[in-house]
Formats: sequence, C-alpha cells, structure tokens
Amino acid sequence: MKKLSLLLIAVLIATVLTACGGGDKASTDGGSGEAGFIGVSMPSKSLERWVHDGDNMVKELEKMDYKVDLQYAEDVVETQVSQIENMITKGVEVLVIAAIDGEALTNVLQMAADSEIPVIAYDRLIKGSEHVSYYATFDNFKVGVTQGNYLVEALDLENQAGPFNIELFGGSPDDNNAYFFYDGAMSVLQPYIDEGKLVVKSGQVGMDKVSTMTWSAANAQARMDNLLSTYYTDDKVDAVLSPNDGLAIGIISALKNIGYTDLPYITGQDAELQSLKAIIAGDQSMTVFKDTRKLAEKVVEMVQAIVAGEEAEVNDTETYDNGKKVVPSFLLEPVYVDAENYKEVIIDSGYYTEDQLQ
Repeated sequence: MKKLSLLLIAVLIATVLTACGGGDKASTDGGSGEAGFIGVSMPSKSLERWVHDGDNMVKELEKMDYKVDLQYAEDVVETQVSQIENMITKGVEVLVIAAIDGEALTNVLQMAADSEIPVIAYDRLIKGSEHVSYYATFDNFKVGVTQGNYLVEALDLENQAGPFNIELFGGSPDDNNAYFFYDGAMSVLQPYIDEGKLVVKSGQVGMDKVSTMTWSAANAQARMDNLLSTYYTDDKVDAVLSPNDGLAIGIISALKNIGYTDLPYITGQDAELQSLKAIIAGDQSMTVFKDTRKLAEKVVEMVQAIVAGEEAEVNDTETYDNGKKVVPSFLLEPVYVDAENYKEVIIDSGYYTEDQLQ
C-alpha cells in the first residue's frame, strides 16, 4: 500500500511538472477547429511585442473557429524549425511564421510545400524560398523614415546650424526588417550627416557596423557604454537612432549609468510598456506604434482566403523580393507616438490602460 501511494505521488508530480513546463510552447484548443487548423510560429517571448502578436493571432483565429497551434522558439533557429516540422506532421492547413532567421527555413518550407501547406510570412520576410505565399507586415521603410523625421524636427535641423552629435543603432542583421528600418531612417538623416549638421563621432555608419545581434538590449547597452567611454568623455550625445524599444531601454541605461540626466533624443519602435513609461517620464523621446491587433486581423483575412481557395488581398507586389520571388504583401501603416499623443493613440484604442502606464 505504501509503495502504491508513493507511485501515485510520483505520477502526480510528473503530471504537474508536465503541465507547468514548455514555456516556449503555447498550443491551444480554444477554437472549434471547424474552420481549419492553423500553425503559428513566433520567434520568442523575450520581446513583449511577440507575446502580443501571438495572443492577438490566437484570439482572432479562434474567433473564426480555427484551431491554433502557437509555438515560441525562444530565438533558437533549430527549435523553430523543429516546431514547424511538428506542425506540418500534425496536419496544419496554413503556416504563419515570424522567422528568427529569414534565411534559415528553406528546407522546412520545402517540407511544407511537399505537404501542400501555404505559408504566410508574418512581419519578417522569409528569404531564399519560393514557397512563401504571402507576407503581412507594416511599412518598415516608413518606420525608419518616421524615426528619422522625428530627430530632424526635434533638433530643428532645418533652422539650426549644429553640429549635433548622433550615434546610430541598427537591428539584428538576420532580420530583413532591420535593413528597411535603417535605410528608411538614413534616407532622412544622411543628407544632414553629409552637410555636417549631424556628426557621428564614432564614425560607425552602415548596418555592418551598427547592427545589434538578436535585437539584444544588453548588446545595445554594451555598445553604448563603449561609444560613451571612447568618444564622449569631453562631449555629449545629442541624439540616438534606436530602431526599437528594447534597444532604446539598453541605450538609456548606459547613458544614466555615466550620469546623464538631460538625455539625448532617443527613438524607438513597438510601443512596449516599459518604453511608454520611459516616454512619459521624459527618458525616451518617441516610439513607432505597430498595432499588432490590426496585423492579426489582416493575417486572419489571408488565412480565410487561402482556406477558401481564393487570392488574399495585398497592396504591394513590388517591394519584397526574397531572392526567389517577389512575395505578394500587405503593408499596414505605422503610427508615431510621443508624450503628447500617447493617450489618444495607446489608451483610447484600448492597447494599454492608464493604470498599466503608471
């Protein structure tokens, strides 16, 4: 009897551990499955935005009676490949993939094609494969343009002689979007650099010098630490181009650690909670809001069209060449957010509550 009791306890513990484990896995049976079975592959839970993306996708798909298999790969390419293979084996009808590395999925997409499973690239373009049916994202070049325009206006470069010191940060080099963000911003900033109104004291210009692997805030902070100690011991930084909020927070930490109280103008993207609080506090200057609820709605429309055997709506058939094909795309509009309009854009839309921003 005692042995039986111990066995039952061991089984109970194993069951509890199994239920609590798998932090990178978020399968759901909330939908009836009558409309179909959809696989959704997200990069990581380490960035707040991907959690929002996954939650919104599941909510919208289940609302339309789809069964959803949502997986997070925690920024490990091999894990994402394995998860997608598993979704194919389970028999999903459509794959929605936000790639960790846009060039690392060629073989698994061939496997999807062999099983006649269409693929929607979500927010990050999948490169090097003809087996990408659609791409849903925001106008990523415009994101960078918005950031660049903000810095031009904040520094009043049209009227001020300068020179103003600026340092440039780029996103992860394995993310195709990072180049669109940077190129968009530099299309605005480069003329002022050429004119001498903006000065990059480090001389570090171009994605080969300013990129931040895996969009790591810690890497951004370490690089900013190095820039400050090397080039700004007797001078100050007036502006920092940061492509997203996570990097902006790392940059802010580096600046504060050496005593900056009057922080430079710092851009961002994604309207993450920590950065919105930093904007309200006056530490971060702005962010570019990409409403993932709208992106999820657009992807669900694409899924419905695919399942019905129809063409999905797109608004761009020229921009996104993945090396094998120009992928039909739908681009949503990004929205500028700062201390002046965050209530209208963020709170009034229900993205966050006022209490969450306190």
